[in-house]
Formats: sequence, C-alpha cells, structure tokens
Amino acid sequence: MKKKMDNTALWNEAAVTGLFFGAVSIGCLMGKQLVAGTGNAFLIQAVSLVLWLAEFVGCIVLMRQRMIRLRDTYSGVSIQDSYKFGRRAALLSGLLLASAQALILMKMPSDSMETMIGQLAQQFQMSSSEIDSMGAFVDKLPLWTFIFQWIYCFLYGTVLSAIMSRYVFIQRLFDGPQDNDDPSQPDEQ
Repeated sequence: MKKKMDNTALWNEAAVTGLFFGAVSIGCLMGKQLVAGTGNAFLIQAVSLVLWLAEFVGCIVLMRQRMIRLRDTYSGVSIQDSYKFGRRAALLSGLLLASAQALILMKMPSDSMETMIGQLAQQFQMSSSEIDSMGAFVDKLPLWTFIFQWIYCFLYGTVLSAIMSRYVFIQRLFDGPQDNDDPSQPDEQ
C-alpha cells in the first residue's frame, strides 16, 4: 500500500534528495580542488570538464529517478507535487554546494590571493586605487560566490523540475498497463 502524499512527506523526500545531490556536487567540487593542486593546466581543464559534465548529466538522471520513486512510493502525487519536490531539492542542494564553495574560498590562503592580485595589477597596469578596490572585492568573494551559486543551483533545479515533472507523468501514460492491472481481464464497466 502506498503512503499518502502531504507537505511534510514532500519536504522530507526533498531534504533527502537535496542532501544526496549536494553531496554529489560537493564530491565533484572536491575532485576539481584535488586536481587543481597538481598544477598541470591540461589535467585541470580536462578533469574539470569531465566532472562538470558528470555533475550536469548526473543531476538530470538522478532527478528523473527520484521523481519516479516519489511517484511510485506515494499515492496522489501530481505533476505539481513532483515540481515542488524538485524545486525544494534544488533549493536545499544549492544551499549545501554554495556553502561548500564559500567555505573553500574563505579557507584560501590570503598570500595566494595577494599574489593573484599582484599578477593582475602588473599585467593590466592597474593604479593603486584599482588594486585597493580589487582587494575589497576579493574580501567579499565568498559572499558573492555563495549568493550566485545558490541562485544558479535553484534556477537549474527549477527548470529541470519543470521538465522532469511533466516527463515522469507523460512516461506513465505510455507505459501500458500498470502492475495492478491484468491485461488478460476485460474491463468491467
């Protein structure tokens, strides 16, 4: 017997899914950080591209699987419920990923940031006021990274949820008889 869908169940399922998506995304982020430590530019670019692709496509496949699981586990799940589920999962996973990225930026050594600013100032022949304003921006970089990463994850998850919620229910229409239907028995009407 299927469980009844309500708002609490929807939040619980979205929290579990958001935690899972966030863990996958943070794992990809950590993989990129580990490869960045090698200093090999080609390897960094190649691994970053592969991990980004895996994360992008993986989120699509995982969202589909989680929405199908939601549809099959609970009774009375509508397209709107699966859409809300996806948006909430995106909100929560984005929070985790944005927090992890901001934490990484906050832990970045200040001398490496100063070296980077110095190299940029030398390359672009910046004045001291421009260097100071760049330093002020770098100080707020974790905050801006957090905000924009969270917005990006939420928007990506919202669009993905809008597409997948309809796909999951359209797919059910063309699946044929359901498990509890016996195709050999005529309909009694």
